[in-house]
Amino acid sequence: MLRYARNDDREVVMDPKALQQAIELYDRFTHEGMDRRDFFGRMTLIAGSTAAATSLIAAIAASPAAAVIVPADDPRLTTRMMTFENPAGYKAYVAEPRTRSLKATVLVVHENRGLNEHTRDVARRFALEGFRAVAVDFLSLAGGTPTNNDDAAREAIGKLDLGKTTTDAVTMLTELAKSSRAGKVGAVGFCWGGAFVNRLAVAAGDKLDAGVVYYGPAPDPSEAAKVQAPLLIHHAGLDARVAATLFPWVDALRAAKKPVTYQGYDGANHAFNNDTSAERYNKEAADLAWGRTVRFFKRYLG
Repeated sequence: MLRYARNDDREVVMDPKALQQAIELYDRFTHEGMDRRDFFGRMTLIAGSTAAATSLIAAIAASPAAAVIVPADDPRLTTRMMTFENPAGYKAYVAEPRTRSLKATVLVVHENRGLNEHTRDVARRFALEGFRAVAVDFLSLAGGTPTNNDDAAREAIGKLDLGKTTTDAVTMLTELAKSSRAGKVGAVGFCWGGAFVNRLAVAAGDKLDAGVVYYGPAPDPSEAAKVQAPLLIHHAGLDARVAATLFPWVDALRAAKKPVTYQGYDGANHAFNNDTSAERYNKEAADLAWGRTVRFFKRYLG
């Protein structure tokens, strides 16, 4: 049984199976356009009351107030905002080590909540590993990521022209390679960003040197032949929604003799790497996936 405090400070006890149902329901709401009223009604049935449902949703959702892992003023790093001239208008948060041992550039692609503090924190983690991390706000041309409004960010992302956004990202790779000391650029994406890295690998050809996908839905398997970059794919074992497209994608990449590494994490939920989500974060899986990601990038971008 799992226990947590709801917003009236009363303790709630929830069966693990019910919690898993709640997590899967939240995933449907945030990724499949489920009606908000229907979502909250079903969550209330699971939690037992509206107060408990409200607290449960807060525990599953990412918290903008959660503590960062690498502070923005970490003395080992330099950070700044930049605006791309080509493709014009995209803003990005850049984090890099102060030392001269810069290995290469990693394009960090955010979840469907846009460029927020958690994504900036992830960029700083890559910088501590010796990479220049460039976390692009892919909502830049739509006015930028809304502040502390995940629903508005998801709505804006749903309206993006993915064809244009992907083409623009390929141009970013070219521009970043020119300014990278190592001349190599990798990409890592989470959730929506993971799906985007899959698309980018299809579109970029040899302009992408390595890609890492965290629990992102996959393209049609027929696109696998276009991929040239080595891919590392992290999959949450409990994430049936992503598995439906991911497994055929991995099979197609292998059949096409593409360099793909699949890593599954039993018992982990979608978004297991996001430490700002109390109920979905899985430290063991996140740490294991992070170590594999860093080694992968050092191998192919070093």
